[in-house]
Amino acid sequence: MKRLVSIGEASRILGVSISTLRRWEKEGKIKPDTRTRGGQRRYKLSSILTQVEGNTDSRITIAYARVSSYDQKEDLERQKKVLEMYCATKGWDFEIISDLGSGINYNKKGLKKLINLILNDKVNRLVITHKDMLLRFGAELIFALCEAKEVEVVIINKGENVSSFEEELAKDVLEIITVFSARLYGKRSNKNKKLIEDMQKAVNNAISSQDKA
Repeated sequence: MKRLVSIGEASRILGVSISTLRRWEKEGKIKPDTRTRGGQRRYKLSSILTQVEGNTDSRITIAYARVSSYDQKEDLERQKKVLEMYCATKGWDFEIISDLGSGINYNKKGLKKLINLILNDKVNRLVITHKDMLLRFGAELIFALCEAKEVEVVIINKGENVSSFEEELAKDVLEIITVFSARLYGKRSNKNKKLIEDMQKAVNNAISSQDKA
């Protein structure tokens, strides 16, 4: 138990994130036994176990899932299952927050709840399947907020599912056009209805072509 371990090893042994250990150090709950010449923390196992005894992190892991439209409800359930299984295998206590709405909509109920939890220091870890599940544009702002609040971000799949990405992007573009067309022509005008119908056909054709490719 006299072996010195790095902060990364200590976090794995204790089952908490590195950001949690750093936060505990700022709060005076723990301190490294020594530092390397390069300034890296080193802990004695016996010392760190004694120091963190009784220290519990009340913050939780949030797993966030989202799809763009109602016809993707099955995809939303699959996404939630993936998140649930991933968090369970890690042994994390977690809560799933889900949204059914466009990736360009910043006013979704679940997203607002997530942001409020982060701002109020209730979250220690955010888990998502893909980066774009948060927002199509602006996810970096959420990641910056997580960094400022010492929230660990876990992205399960850092690659891109091309067909899914293009389908969601097409639907997001259609939503933008729908909003601006309604403002330009009025929601009930024939011009607006014709434009939306044509755009919907174009989106459906694009998705069908992608599926056949």
